[in-house]
Amino acid sequence: MSTPVFDELPAPLRSVQTRPLFVMRLDVKPIVIVGDTPGPFRRVGIVPSGTFTGVRLSGKVLDGGSDWQAVRSDGSTALDVRLILQTGDGTNITMAYRGIRHGAADVIQRLEKGEEVDPASYYFRINPIFEAPAGKYEFLNRVIAVGTGHRFKHGPVYSVFEVL
Repeated sequence: MSTPVFDELPAPLRSVQTRPLFVMRLDVKPIVIVGDTPGPFRRVGIVPSGTFTGVRLSGKVLDGGSDWQAVRSDGSTALDVRLILQTGDGTNITMAYRGIRHGAADVIQRLEKGEEVDPASYYFRINPIFEAPAGKYEFLNRVIAVGTGHRFKHGPVYSVFEVL
């Protein structure tokens, strides 16, 4: 749907272009429940491993990552994740992202029980930021990324895209 305001903008300002960066699969241990806090209902997912595969970088996710989740009063879950990616050539890259997951209560309930649900039946998006050393992967330091996720029984899978 077009509006007069957008129609007047130069083409590069009317849409967002992306290109695939990688697909990442995370293994997550059973969620640690902290519970009700003065803020949100807090829980933490410990990430012992995972993999990522793309044209420009691929490798494994090192043990030690975590996903600090805040379950909000509206039923949505805010994610705050820190990971270390290790490329196939041994380069370590940090990846931090925030995200939001929400959907109909019955869909989220099934999802959290480990049941398969249609990825189109709920919203699951992330915004990664990277820190890489000088060299082959330093381009990541200047990238804004977005991702779409799907939760499987043992952890999420994300399609991560570089915003051009």
